[in-house]
Amino acid sequence: MAELTRFEAEEFLYQEARLLDDGRFDEWLDLFVADAHYWVPCGNGADPDLATHLIYDDRTQLEDRVWQLQHPRRHSQSPPSLTVHLISNVEVGDASGPEPRVWASFVLSEVRRVQGGTGHQRTFAGRSEHLLRREDGQWRIALKKIWLVNRELPINNLTFLL
Repeated sequence: MAELTRFEAEEFLYQEARLLDDGRFDEWLDLFVADAHYWVPCGNGADPDLATHLIYDDRTQLEDRVWQLQHPRRHSQSPPSLTVHLISNVEVGDASGPEPRVWASFVLSEVRRVQGGTGHQRTFAGRSEHLLRREDGQWRIALKKIWLVNRELPINNLTFLL
């Protein structure tokens, strides 16, 4: 089995960010394995069964989230938010194991337009943790955990994908 290099990890995270920013959510969903989880915890909990979280989706729930996000009658994303993900400080854990961990820092800027031409901009920052698994010769996401810097503060609706 080939080791995951830092360059490959960076390219993978950049591709994921590009898919999200371009609104290519079905392609983004294809990056996840069948038993994947997408987790945005609150506080410092390490166990999703014991911790409070903003999001804790399995693959089926993530598919529902993507479907709702793309539905034309989903008013929370009409018109859709514009986002830009900036990824840095990429680190690869045990790269020789079957599921290497990749950590990265990120800043996400969202511009939310509303009817009438007004809107607002929000910025989110944090650390992401990806547990990757090679399937069919491609790296795929088994776990995506997002530790927001402001996770212990009130956060209004997250109607887009981090």
